[in-house]
Amino acid sequence: MSLLTPEIEAMVGREVNYTAPEELGRAAIRYYAQAVGDDNPLYTDDEYARANGYDGVIAPPTLICETNQYAGLERDTEGYAGHGWGLDIPGTRQVRGGNSYTFHRPVRPSDVITATWTITDVRERVNSAGHEMLVINSRANYRNQDGELLVTNEETLIFVALEATA
Repeated sequence: MSLLTPEIEAMVGREVNYTAPEELGRAAIRYYAQAVGDDNPLYTDDEYARANGYDGVIAPPTLICETNQYAGLERDTEGYAGHGWGLDIPGTRQVRGGNSYTFHRPVRPSDVITATWTITDVRERVNSAGHEMLVINSRANYRNQDGELLVTNEETLIFVALEATA
């Protein structure tokens, strides 16, 4: 049985967009920094941020990387509330294969973020235990209201067959 079906192969290039309903805001930046235990004054003190080359406070880099804050998506069966491709592949379990982030420019409180997700590659592999795996790579580009690229997120999802192939 092949996990890589023509329907899944046809998903390469598929794109979805999510735009925040409002500006990111100073409060969101402050709350996020507090929640992750980051007391860097770049996130809360305009004077400090200006003294360090910014025009005011900026957001912690990873704040905008969770698309669930823009998309209003329901949690999936595993409790995940972020972007997913809606893939249900019977006889597999999904594993998050990792993310790689490139931060291009600081995010400001006045930024309205749009996340554009694109499937860039799908391929099939067999792991060392003989289980088929479907590997899906995608990219999210996060831009502000002026179209400036803020962050690129490369993500890998892996669907692993529950039973080894013969």
